[in-house]
Order: sequence, then structure tokens, then C-alpha cells
Amino acid sequence: MSLRPAVITGVGSYVPDRVLTNADLEQIVDTTDDWIVSHTGIRERRIAADDQASSDLGLAAARRALEDAGLGPEDIPLIICATITPDHLFPVTAAFIQDGLGAPAAAYDLLSGCTGFVQALWTARQFVATGECEHVLVVSADKLTSITDWSDRSTCVLFGDGAGAAVVSAGEGDPSATGLLAFELQTYGEHGSLLRVPAGGSRRPVDQEALDAREHCLRMEGPELFKLAVRGIPDIAERSLAKAGLTYEDIDWLIMHQANLRIIEAAARRLRVPDDRLVINIDKYGNTSAASMAIALDEVYRDGRLQPGHNILMVSFGAGFSLGGAVIRWGS
Repeated sequence: MSLRPAVITGVGSYVPDRVLTNADLEQIVDTTDDWIVSHTGIRERRIAADDQASSDLGLAAARRALEDAGLGPEDIPLIICATITPDHLFPVTAAFIQDGLGAPAAAYDLLSGCTGFVQALWTARQFVATGECEHVLVVSADKLTSITDWSDRSTCVLFGDGAGAAVVSAGEGDPSATGLLAFELQTYGEHGSLLRVPAGGSRRPVDQEALDAREHCLRMEGPELFKLAVRGIPDIAERSLAKAGLTYEDIDWLIMHQANLRIIEAAARRLRVPDDRLVINIDKYGNTSAASMAIALDEVYRDGRLQPGHNILMVSFGAGFSLGGAVIRWGS
């Protein structure tokens, strides 16, 4: 089979208007701005309104990505939504985005946490490269504050809400030289319990006991995840670059999952990527799960830093425990 290049032809993002600062959090839990900044790099985060769901965030980002690509909803045959905070267990959040756009598209969710954007791009590439679809709309949207335990000071300082989107389209030329060049993904299920929502599934349905114990909220073993991320990121990055036939010196921009500034900086040192090639926005948005790298990609594109021909290395880690790497050569 002759494969086609899969290129990103449009990007967009959306964050809610409400800003929750570290000073605000000092009034909620026993913490300080100095502690939050020194341990995470986060200064503020965005909080969705009570009547906003993940699909509302994703729909706003999707519309901006379609506009950037010069496409209409009628051009989109497939929508993939990466989220861990779906509007409902079912129907899928992607279906609400499809309805909001009015696109004649198939739609499904990809439930994979912070690695979701990379996994969704990887999936979209298969449909485009094989000729099954001309365009695929990838949306990453999470309202993490809906599963945040605001009494748990170890986690409530970390998370914010937001969405990002990308249109993946068929390109021209050599698929090994343009667009989505290479991916490397790995899951280590033995570490899955380190980041989880204990109740809400078939293994542990939500009941009054679970509600009283706040088991419907996110739980995280931060120190252990830190160690796994710092060890795993260089390996997944090196394997991604090797698939693309590139080295660290070829990378113009490193976009990592915005989970913790200390993880980003430690991994960047191991990857030998200088600070001026790092894309960082965790200080403004906190950890927005699958949306974080999509938002960062949109920002570096819209402020003019990202130019045609630039090589991007994207590296993510999250629930599962999962790791994902992507190498992208940016088009015009």
C-alpha cells in the first residue's frame, strides 16, 4: 500500500475565562503561593463554568482549528476526542462535538489521560495515510476540576480546564519527510494505580460510601509518577527521534505534557534540549491533561515562533501509566 503524508493543517485552543490563582487557593486549602510555584511552576489555572462541560470546551477549540485549516464541518468525516472527563459515560463526548459542529462525521472518544493528544494524532495519521479519510479532526478536552478533590492539597493545586484541537489532513510528497513523521507509544499497566479515579466504573460503582470517601475524584501518587516520568521521557523521546531519522540537534521545539515544571526541566536536561527550545505554559494553565500539549502547540503557532520546516518533538506521560512521543515537521 502506498501511504500518504499526514499533516496538521489547522490548530485551535480554548480556555475558560475564570482564573484561579495560587492566592485564591490559599483561601481553600493549607498551601502557599511560594510552595506551589517552587514545587510545580504553576501560578494560576483556568476554571470552567458550572454549565460548561468538556464538549463545550472542545467545541470552541474545534471551531478555531477548522477555521485555521480553511475547512467547514462538511469536510470532516471523523472526529476523535481525547478526554478523561467525558460529559457522560455515554454517549461519547465526541458525539456532542459532532452535533455542535453539524459535521457528517463518525465520532468516538479516546480515554487515555494526558497522553491522549499524541495517541489521537497517531490514530488520525493511520486514517489519513491509508486514504480512508482526507481530514480527521482531533480534539483534546478536559474539565479536570470536575474530578478534583478540593480538600486534597496535594492535587487540587495542579489542575485546570481547557481544550485544544488539530486538523490532520492528507499532504503531498514523501511521508517520511513532512507532517507527522514518527510516533512511539508505550503503556506500563503495572503502574496504573498511581493515577486513577477509584470509583465510577464497573469495578467500583459510585455509591454513598464512595462519595463520602471522595473516591469519585482523582487520586495520584505524585513522587512515584515523577520518577517514572523523568526516567521514561528520554527513552520514548529517543525512540521517536530514531524512527524519524533525527537527533536532538534537529529539534526546533520540545513540547512536553505540562504536568510539572520540575519534570519538564529535568527531562529537558536529559534530552539536552536548551531552554529556548522549550514550550512552557504550565504557569498560566496548570495541568490540563490531554489538552495541555494541544494548547501549547496552538500558542507557539499563533505567536509566530513556529515556522514552516521546524521540527517538533512532543513527549507525553500520564494515566496508564502511559508514555507517548511524536515527531512533527511543520508545514506552511
